Amino acid sequence: MKLSQAHTQKNSLKPHLKRQWVIPPRKSAAFVWRMEEVLDLYEEPYDEKRPVVCFDERPCQLIGESVRDPLPMKPGPIERFDSEYERGGVCWVLMSFEPLSGWREVVLTERRRKREFAHSMRRLVEERVIRKPRRSG
Repeated sequence: MKLSQAHTQKNSLKPHLKRQWVIPPRKSAAFVWRMEEVLDLYEEPYDEKRPVVCFDERPCQLIGESVRDPLPMKPGPIERFDSEYERGGVCWVLMSFEPLSGWREVVLTERRRKREFAHSMRRLVEERVIRKPRRSG
């Protein structure tokens, strides 16, 4: 057995595989109850008069092409290129959606301020939810 083979045996550790979940705070029945209420909401049938409307926001990094040309190809090895890329700043993604009807709207903004959030909320209420009774909860 070669020395390199002796140190390359398989093991049960797989750090590249990850699983994620939410661990509720200790002794927090209120947290679990609220989470179950949200999940139950998605199981209700669609009601146009009482829409389930969700909103989410996240930053998005704008990236361009690689700043350096790849090395010329040669027979045998795969293409080699530098991982450095052109940075184009960031934008903010605001998404509104009704999961039970399939409707969704995405708005991109240059900044994350209260003003952009308020405009999105106003547009959502005035154009999508207005004159529909609120969910009691």
